[in-house]
This record gives sequence, C-alpha cells and structure tokens, in this order.
Amino acid sequence: MISASARLLRLLAVLAARPSWTCAELAERTAVTERTVRRDIARLRELGYVVDSEPGPWGGYRLRAGGRVPPLILDDEEALAVAVGLRETALSGAAGGDQAALSALLKLRQVLPRRVADRLAGVDAAFVRTPRPDEPQITAGLLLELAAACRAGERARLSYRDGEGRATVRDVDPYRLVHTGRRWYLVARDVTRGQWRTFRADRVERIQLTGQPAELTDPPDPALLVSRNIATGPYPMYATVRLPVGLDQALRLVPSTVGAHRPDGPDATVVDVGGPDPDGLARYLLSLATPLRVLAPDSVRQALERRTRALLEALEEGGTEGTGGGACGAAPDSESAKAPGGRA
Repeated sequence: MISASARLLRLLAVLAARPSWTCAELAERTAVTERTVRRDIARLRELGYVVDSEPGPWGGYRLRAGGRVPPLILDDEEALAVAVGLRETALSGAAGGDQAALSALLKLRQVLPRRVADRLAGVDAAFVRTPRPDEPQITAGLLLELAAACRAGERARLSYRDGEGRATVRDVDPYRLVHTGRRWYLVARDVTRGQWRTFRADRVERIQLTGQPAELTDPPDPALLVSRNIATGPYPMYATVRLPVGLDQALRLVPSTVGAHRPDGPDATVVDVGGPDPDGLARYLLSLATPLRVLAPDSVRQALERRTRALLEALEEGGTEGTGGGACGAAPDSESAKAPGGRA
C-alpha cells in the first residue's frame, strides 16, 4: 500500500495529463476507490491546487491554474526541457528576466535527480552559443556556481584574470550577480581591500566557498555600482559636463553605462563621461544635440568649440565638408551644443 503523499503525487500527475477526468477514471488510474479519490481531491485543494468539479453523470474533475504557485510534478523529460529553457533565458536575457531565470534554474538543479542532472551537464557541454560582437563567453555551469555563492552567504576564494590578463586570487564576500544586457558581473566585497567591487563573470576562472560567513553589512545597490564602474572605466580621459535638465532626463540623454551622474539642483545634472581623446569626446557631446556646458577639462571645451564653429561654417556655405566623422548627425541642432554666452 503506497503512502498518502505518494498517492497525492500520482493523482496530481494524472490530473495534469489531460483537461478532465471522471471520478471513476481517476480511481482506475490511481488504483484506489472513488471515495479515496474524493478525499485526495479535497487534500490537493488544501495544498493550494485548484481542482474544479462538475456534477452529473458526465461530470468530473479539472485541474486549473490557481492564485499561487504550488509544487510542480515534472517527469525527467519535462524537467530537462525546463532546465534548458531557463539556462538559455538566463544567458541571453531574451525574456528580460535573466535574474529570475537564473534563480529558478539554481533551485531546479538542486533538486534534479542525478540521472537528469547528468543529462543537463551533457547538454551544457554540447551547446555552443554564437555571441554578439564583443560579447564574452560564460558557461552556464560557472554562472550557476556564482549564483550559488551569492545565495550561500559564505566567503569565497576567487580566481580572477583582469583586463590585462593578470591572474589573481582573492577572498571575497559574494553578494549579487548583475546582467547589463551584454555581460554578467559579480558584485562582491573584496576582503583584503575592504571595498565593494565588481568582477566580470567571464573573467572568473574559479570560485570556491571557504565555509566562513560573509560580511554583507551596508551593501551597495548592485545595479548602480555596476553602472558606475562601467561608466567610469579605464578611459584615457574624462570630461565633466553640466546638462540643464533633471536627473531622469539626463539619464535618457546619457545612459548610466556611459556616464556617472550626480544632481546639481532640481533642474541640472553634472555628468562625468569617458572617451579616447578630446576630439572623440567633442563628437559624442555634439551628438547629444542638447545645450550643455563643459566644466572640465579645457582641451575638451576647446575641441567642442572648434567642431561647433566648423559645423556652423559648413552650414552657412551650404556644404557638408569639414564637420568630421560623427558630428554630421548633430547638424540640425548644432547651436544647441553651445552653452549660454557663446562658450561650450
């Protein structure tokens, strides 16, 4: 005689197999009496499953969606299909919910039977994704290890290779994973430096839990920290500009992945923008097609003035020569790139 819990699981699997069942059919399929079926249906309802009943000789039971998510019963093939789907969603961000997909995949892999987990590992090894240009590769297995480290609340030893290829090993307190749409970043506290840092997940070679508790007091906003670090990355130079708009509009003009923003009163925002050289920064600022003032450095202000004058002269002559690459797109609004008083 099977236990009541096993009997409920079998009944649930039968109910999910097709839209409707009569009581007699359920009794036959689960090898119990109709009275037991009715009692088990009542128990499923107590657990949160919504089972409709239709009276009459042609009536029966129908399992439908409920108001909350109860436990699911998946066979091997279904579990593998769900895991693969979650894996691809987490890696691509195609559904816009990569964090939720990663969390769900982590939970699912923790309870998968060994036979299904081994098949999923084989799928992970066989799949090769064609990346977008400049998109780094990261395996699903490593991504799950990083997610598990964040959930564990333990200090970890991180083997990492920086942008110049230098290999380092450091102790970190993992906190969150952040996906920017192109890359995954691990937000963690660097124990030695006592600072919150971001690590590109595709540069992580290994992460191993140490068993020591992590110190996660006063953690930062992980998405904001990643955005700021990307915006103030290793550019050769930076320009500080003042936009006469509020912070929300400034973020629409200059994304957080391009500049670091700070409000300057309710109607202005100061933004630090990185670039290759003064002329490259001037081209980018002209492309914003909005009034602005370059606060520093003088070399960027002078480059913007030169480009603005050349653009105005070309417009007055009715030609398009001399504007330089990238500035032509700002031609219709060229004067708006000049600050009040004629200075950029």
